[in-house]
Amino acid sequence: MAIKIDKKIKGYQVVKPEDKAATSAPVSAKVEPPMAEVIQMHESVERPETLIGSTYKIKSPLVEHALYVTVNDIVLNAGTPHEQRRPFEVFINSKNMDHFQWIVALTRILSAVFRKGGDVTFIVEELKAVFDPKGGYFKAGGIYMPSIVAEIGAVIEQHMKSIGLIHDPEMDESTRRLIAEKRAAYEGATKKKAEQVTGTFAPVASESASGFPPGATMCAKCNTQALVLMDGCQTCLNCGYSKCG
Repeated sequence: MAIKIDKKIKGYQVVKPEDKAATSAPVSAKVEPPMAEVIQMHESVERPETLIGSTYKIKSPLVEHALYVTVNDIVLNAGTPHEQRRPFEVFINSKNMDHFQWIVALTRILSAVFRKGGDVTFIVEELKAVFDPKGGYFKAGGIYMPSIVAEIGAVIEQHMKSIGLIHDPEMDESTRRLIAEKRAAYEGATKKKAEQVTGTFAPVASESASGFPPGATMCAKCNTQALVLMDGCQTCLNCGYSKCG
């Protein structure tokens, strides 16, 4: 078949049948839709009109009035497989205005760290490592808090666990069974010792408010008042820690 060329020929190239087949796209080929951009937390993310928040109460014997810690979260990539909830800002309120300056400073710094993005979980350990020179206190459950700032860190840790930023490793079944055995052995030894002293049946002493035997001391690993002396070895009835290994 003859083809009339109306334009001036400047060059030519021989096209083979296989080249033509390779360059021609199949009619049935599907065009992939463009992927939506995944938004990560950074300083330029604008604050929405509404945020999801949770408020936690801190009642410390070091202050007269309770502290109320509110952590507001932003939801990124809502409605997509990449949806995630991240802390955006924190507020602390109390009737006691004696600590107003450092409370405002702390909330502004924490909020700035949250909005910076990246891994913000490090702030928990930094806060929990703050010690009050006047001494700490035991909160409900027998958990020792070295300062009010440390308990604020514990509250933020609790919140981060609830939204999935921090995952608390679960205790395996063997450790649970070991703790239960140690607790039963301790209660049995205490009961036997009391019977030897009185010569009659003596019930085991009731548990303290923390749920652990009275007289238990603080465990250096989990900061819980659950450390008891068993067979000459300090053993924790909360996390299973033992100085004897």
